[in-house]
Amino acid sequence: MKNKKKIIIISAISLVLLIAAYFVFKKAPESELIVKPKKGYFKVTVTTTGELRAKNAIDVRGPSGLERLNIYQVKISKLIAEGTKVKAGDFIAELDRSEIMTKIKENEIQIQKYESQFLQAKLDSNLNLSSARNDIENMKYSLEEKRLAKEQSIYEAPSVRRQAEIAYERELKAYDQAIKNYGTKVQQSIAKLSEVGADLSMEKQSISMIMQIFDQFTVKAPADGMLIYMRNWNGTRLTEGSTINTWNPIVARLPDLSIMESVTFVNEIDIQKIKVGQSVRLSLDANTNKKVWGSVVSVANIGEERKNSDSKVFEVVVRINGQDSTLLPSMTTSNEVVVEEFKDVIHVPIESLFSIEQKGKKINYLIKKNGNGFVKQEVEIGAMNDSEVIIKRGISTEDEILLALPSNHDQLTFNYLKKSK
Repeated sequence: MKNKKKIIIISAISLVLLIAAYFVFKKAPESELIVKPKKGYFKVTVTTTGELRAKNAIDVRGPSGLERLNIYQVKISKLIAEGTKVKAGDFIAELDRSEIMTKIKENEIQIQKYESQFLQAKLDSNLNLSSARNDIENMKYSLEEKRLAKEQSIYEAPSVRRQAEIAYERELKAYDQAIKNYGTKVQQSIAKLSEVGADLSMEKQSISMIMQIFDQFTVKAPADGMLIYMRNWNGTRLTEGSTINTWNPIVARLPDLSIMESVTFVNEIDIQKIKVGQSVRLSLDANTNKKVWGSVVSVANIGEERKNSDSKVFEVVVRINGQDSTLLPSMTTSNEVVVEEFKDVIHVPIESLFSIEQKGKKINYLIKKNGNGFVKQEVEIGAMNDSEVIIKRGISTEDEILLALPSNHDQLTFNYLKKSK
């Protein structure tokens, strides 16, 4: 009997404890989700990821004039590490010379060809003119003989005298023609030598120009600075093995670190909120404790499609205020653009805001504590950011609200706002 009574007492105590635990633990989650609205400064921001760059930079260029050699791309065979601090004249890159070496060999072959042609033309000219001079000299002697024969024929018969005169006149005409022909041959020789000489001179000028370009295949720093690699059209950095084009032969840049910018891309949903002049708070991914301020200086009018983006994005450039030696190009930044600012406004966590559709109208409400229970309180909302929303009407800072819908939310009374005048 005593054991039975003992069992009944223990069972009753256990039941009471279970009931108490039920109510305690049932209320605890909701009590932990209760917050009070805040009043004070409120800002609406758009947060994006950006990359630092220098506003001004000196381009480190590869060879110029390659298009004249019909070379349109050159591979980078050696490139010093990005971020290296260099002085003017220091080595930066070496470009592949295989194609220009082929051009040099082709040019050297052409020079040898024209040198051979020039020598041959010179020898031919000397030989032809020497032969022509000998012929003229011989004709001169023959003319002298004909002249003597003519003078001696005065004692001969008229027919013999006439024959001597005809022979002399014929020889004189031949001699005059030989003199004229010699002058023509001299002009022809000069023209031939000039033609071959012009081709030879052109090829020598060409090899001189090629060698000047050849020397530029060793790229050196045009000024002191810190080396930053250029990017390809697809955003990848130039490295050893990359190619540069003759229409944009920039290998790297030496940035001016006194004026830094963060280039970011904003999606088409948020771009309407971004305006030139808006303040921007930036933090560095490499040092999250580092905070700097800047302002929006340009907003692109035309969107573009970028890798890893499903929608179009717009380029936004943020200028960093002041100078900071720890800010370096290519560092990744988190950019918080301050779109709107409000003072002395009531705001609540965005997860505490709920809405329903009634008669085709959207009604926003909060779960507000009312005595020992809760009610659905209609509210008029204002601007919102990623975590909070402004409440224009419906609650005060003295109210308490839930961050989540209670299990019995369907049974709660709905308090509607009075229509504003």
